Amino acid sequence: MTTATRRPRIAVHKFSSCDGCQLAFLNLGEPLLALTETVDILHFAEAGPIDEEAEVDIAFVEGSVATSQDAARLRGIRQRSRYLVTIGACATAGGIQALRNFHDADEWVSGVYAKPEHIDLLADSTPIAESVKVDLELWGCPVSGEQVLGATKSLLAGHLPRVDHSAVCMECKRQQAVCVMVAKGQPCMGPVTSTGCGAICPRFQRDCYACYGPAVQANVSALASHLADTGMPADEVARRLLFINGHAEPFRSEGLDWQARVIQRQGSEEEQG
Repeated sequence: MTTATRRPRIAVHKFSSCDGCQLAFLNLGEPLLALTETVDILHFAEAGPIDEEAEVDIAFVEGSVATSQDAARLRGIRQRSRYLVTIGACATAGGIQALRNFHDADEWVSGVYAKPEHIDLLADSTPIAESVKVDLELWGCPVSGEQVLGATKSLLAGHLPRVDHSAVCMECKRQQAVCVMVAKGQPCMGPVTSTGCGAICPRFQRDCYACYGPAVQANVSALASHLADTGMPADEVARRLLFINGHAEPFRSEGLDWQARVIQRQGSEEEQG
């Protein structure tokens, strides 16, 4: 799509999300300004320009598919884009709103809105890749602005960038961060979570919440059993797995398994009572 007669074109589209990944892009500051000297950003409502129908070389998509119109809108974006890149947990794994995938969404809507019949909401919140072909997924909650910038430069050079899916534990070692699970007994998700954040939480003595999705060959079952062995209740283990990237495997299947254990235990307690 890129020709010698014009500069490369970029669009940033929003679906169901909190806008945090777009803000991560904007917060790049001067590097983003430098990028605009070599590319044309035709659509980026958070930054100002609006042209959702523009044909572009790279379309970045933030947010999940959550309404009945989303899939049709996505197909149009896909047709008008050379590369389609999803940014952030909502676009890559359904996001926080995917928590409703494991519950009665209609009940929640009825409890929040005075006139729920006016709410256009699908039963599930799903990743963009379940609706259209995606060329590259950049995980995170929010995504790393530097990672988005690097991916942009790679794609405009004609090749897909390599995304590191090694565990946060590896990043902790590179950053010489003390292991919060070993030293403090915190329920860290680092052993099963992809790096990309620079291990920012463990470096500040906080346990990882799995913002960047599952690491390659993540042994989620072993970590879940370890958390339970340290005294974490089964319902809390399930919440840890189904929190930010709960729609992504293997977090989804393992989290649902622990959720089923809770329901089974509650049923047994009711029978005994």
